Amino acid sequence: MARLVLLSEGLTGQTYDLKAEKTTVGRLPDNAFQIPEPSVSSHHCEITLRGSDLYVRDLDSTNGTFINGERIKEGIVKPGQILRLGMVDMRLETGDAQPIAQKKLLEQTRVIPKGVKLDDLVGTQPLDLTKTGFEKKSNRATKWFIAAAIVVGVVLIALLIWVLIKPNSA
Repeated sequence: MARLVLLSEGLTGQTYDLKAEKTTVGRLPDNAFQIPEPSVSSHHCEITLRGSDLYVRDLDSTNGTFINGERIKEGIVKPGQILRLGMVDMRLETGDAQPIAQKKLLEQTRVIPKGVKLDDLVGTQPLDLTKTGFEKKSNRATKWFIAAAIVVGVVLIALLIWVLIKPNSA
Protein backbone atom coordinates (compact mmCIF):
# COMPACT_ATOMS: atom_id res chain seq x y z
CA MET A 1 0.00 0.00 0.00
CA ALA A 2 1.29 3.47 -0.89
CA ARG A 3 1.78 5.95 1.92
CA LEU A 4 3.30 9.35 2.53
CA VAL A 5 5.86 9.61 5.33
CA LEU A 6 6.38 13.10 6.74
CA LEU A 7 10.04 14.08 7.13
CA SER A 8 9.88 17.67 8.43
CA GLU A 9 10.74 18.62 12.00
CA GLY A 10 7.79 18.36 14.35
CA LEU A 11 5.97 16.01 11.96
CA THR A 12 8.73 13.42 11.43
CA GLY A 13 7.53 9.85 11.23
CA GLN A 14 3.83 10.61 10.79
CA THR A 15 2.37 8.70 7.87
CA TYR A 16 -0.74 8.81 5.72
CA ASP A 17 -1.94 5.67 3.91
CA LEU A 18 -3.27 6.49 0.45
CA LYS A 19 -6.42 4.34 0.43
CA ALA A 20 -8.69 6.43 -1.79
CA GLU A 21 -8.07 7.05 -5.47
CA LYS A 22 -8.19 10.83 -4.92
CA THR A 23 -6.91 12.60 -1.78
CA THR A 24 -6.97 16.29 -0.96
CA VAL A 25 -4.14 17.67 1.18
CA GLY A 26 -4.19 20.93 3.11
CA ARG A 27 -4.20 22.70 6.45
CA LEU A 28 -7.98 22.64 7.06
CA PRO A 29 -9.78 19.63 8.58
CA ASP A 30 -12.06 19.20 5.52
CA ASN A 31 -9.09 17.72 3.61
CA ALA A 32 -8.63 13.94 3.53
CA PHE A 33 -5.00 14.47 4.67
CA GLN A 34 -4.73 17.41 7.05
CA ILE A 35 -1.28 18.91 7.74
CA PRO A 36 -1.65 21.57 10.46
CA GLU A 37 1.40 23.62 9.44
CA PRO A 38 1.27 27.35 8.51
CA SER A 39 3.26 26.97 5.25
CA VAL A 40 0.67 24.50 3.91
CA SER A 41 -2.29 26.18 2.20
CA SER A 42 -5.88 25.56 3.28
CA HIS A 43 -6.42 23.34 0.21
CA HIS A 44 -2.86 22.79 -1.00
CA CYS A 45 -2.96 19.97 -3.55
CA GLU A 46 -4.85 16.98 -4.86
CA ILE A 47 -3.22 13.54 -5.06
CA THR A 48 -4.43 10.78 -7.37
CA LEU A 49 -3.01 7.28 -6.94
CA ARG A 50 -2.10 5.60 -10.25
CA GLY A 51 -0.43 2.24 -9.65
CA SER A 52 2.67 2.88 -7.52
CA ASP A 53 2.97 6.49 -8.75
CA LEU A 54 1.19 9.55 -7.41
CA TYR A 55 -0.21 12.18 -9.71
CA VAL A 56 -0.04 15.52 -7.84
CA ARG A 57 -1.90 18.68 -8.85
CA ASP A 58 -1.23 21.96 -7.05
CA LEU A 59 -4.42 23.82 -6.10
CA ASP A 60 -2.91 27.32 -6.49
CA SER A 61 -1.16 27.06 -3.13
CA THR A 62 0.64 30.08 -1.69
CA ASN A 63 3.98 28.39 -0.95
CA GLY A 64 3.99 25.91 -3.83
CA THR A 65 4.24 22.17 -4.41
CA PHE A 66 7.64 20.63 -5.21
CA ILE A 67 8.87 17.23 -6.38
CA ASN A 68 12.55 16.65 -5.56
CA GLY A 69 13.04 20.42 -5.17
CA GLU A 70 11.40 21.43 -8.48
CA ARG A 71 8.23 23.51 -8.31
CA ILE A 72 5.32 21.96 -10.18
CA LYS A 73 1.71 22.66 -11.07
CA GLU A 74 1.17 18.99 -11.96
CA GLY A 75 3.55 16.09 -11.72
CA ILE A 76 4.19 12.46 -10.86
CA VAL A 77 5.86 11.40 -7.62
CA LYS A 78 7.60 8.02 -7.83
CA PRO A 79 8.45 5.83 -4.82
CA GLY A 80 11.34 7.29 -2.82
CA GLN A 81 10.96 10.82 -4.22
CA ILE A 82 10.39 13.81 -1.93
CA LEU A 83 7.15 15.76 -2.20
CA ARG A 84 7.26 19.18 -0.52
CA LEU A 85 4.17 21.21 0.30
CA GLY A 86 5.21 24.66 1.52
CA MET A 87 7.92 23.81 4.07
CA VAL A 88 6.75 20.23 4.76
CA ASP A 89 8.73 17.38 3.19
CA MET A 90 7.30 13.90 2.73
CA ARG A 91 8.44 10.76 0.93
CA LEU A 92 6.31 8.33 -1.05
CA GLU A 93 6.74 4.74 0.12
CA THR A 94 5.01 1.80 -1.53
CA GLY A 95 6.08 -1.10 0.68
CA ASP A 96 8.14 -2.55 -2.20
CA ALA A 97 11.87 -3.04 -1.91
CA GLN A 98 13.96 0.07 -1.35
CA PRO A 99 13.80 2.59 -4.17
CA ILE A 100 16.66 2.43 -6.67
CA ALA A 101 18.01 5.86 -5.60
CA GLN A 102 18.34 4.70 -1.99
CA LYS A 103 20.05 1.44 -3.06
CA LYS A 104 22.64 3.43 -5.03
CA LEU A 105 23.34 5.61 -2.01
CA LEU A 106 23.84 2.58 0.21
CA GLU A 107 26.26 1.03 -2.30
CA GLN A 108 28.35 4.22 -2.22
CA THR A 109 28.55 4.33 1.56
CA ARG A 110 32.03 3.84 3.01
CA VAL A 111 33.04 2.86 6.51
CA ILE A 112 35.16 5.57 8.10
CA PRO A 113 37.52 4.44 10.88
CA LYS A 114 36.95 5.98 14.29
CA GLY A 115 40.49 7.22 14.80
CA VAL A 116 43.77 7.86 13.07
CA LYS A 117 47.01 6.24 14.17
CA LEU A 118 50.10 8.41 14.44
CA ASP A 119 51.86 6.17 11.92
CA ASP A 120 49.12 6.99 9.36
CA LEU A 121 50.15 10.65 9.40
CA VAL A 122 53.39 10.09 7.48
CA GLY A 123 54.33 13.09 5.40
CA THR A 124 52.44 15.64 7.45
CA GLN A 125 54.18 18.55 9.11
CA PRO A 126 54.74 18.43 12.85
CA LEU A 127 52.23 20.31 14.94
CA ASP A 128 53.52 23.64 16.29
CA LEU A 129 51.98 24.08 19.72
CA THR A 130 53.70 27.45 20.35
CA LYS A 131 51.36 29.31 17.99
CA THR A 132 47.78 28.89 19.15
CA GLY A 133 46.31 32.22 18.07
CA PHE A 134 46.06 33.34 21.69
CA GLU A 135 49.55 34.83 21.98
CA LYS A 136 50.07 38.11 23.85
CA LYS A 137 49.57 41.04 21.53
CA SER A 138 52.11 43.86 21.14
CA ASN A 139 51.86 46.71 23.66
CA ARG A 140 53.07 49.25 21.09
CA ALA A 141 49.68 50.98 20.72
CA THR A 142 49.23 51.09 24.50
CA LYS A 143 52.67 52.70 24.93
CA TRP A 144 51.85 55.38 22.33
CA PHE A 145 48.52 56.09 24.01
CA ILE A 146 50.14 56.51 27.44
CA ALA A 147 52.88 58.76 26.00
CA ALA A 148 50.28 60.95 24.25
CA ALA A 149 48.18 61.12 27.44
CA ILE A 150 51.23 62.25 29.44
CA VAL A 151 52.10 64.95 26.88
CA VAL A 152 48.49 66.21 26.84
CA GLY A 153 48.43 66.14 30.65
CA VAL A 154 51.68 68.14 30.90
CA VAL A 155 50.41 70.70 28.36
CA LEU A 156 47.13 71.10 30.27
CA ILE A 157 48.92 71.56 33.59
CA ALA A 158 51.26 74.11 31.98
CA LEU A 159 48.28 76.01 30.55
CA LEU A 160 46.53 75.94 33.92
CA ILE A 161 49.61 77.30 35.67
CA TRP A 162 50.09 79.94 32.99
CA VAL A 163 46.45 81.05 33.31
CA LEU A 164 46.73 81.25 37.09
CA ILE A 165 50.03 83.18 37.01
CA LYS A 166 49.17 85.55 34.15
CA PRO A 167 46.42 87.55 35.97
CA ASN A 168 48.79 88.14 38.91
CA SER A 169 51.47 89.67 36.71
CA ALA A 170 49.12 92.17 35.12
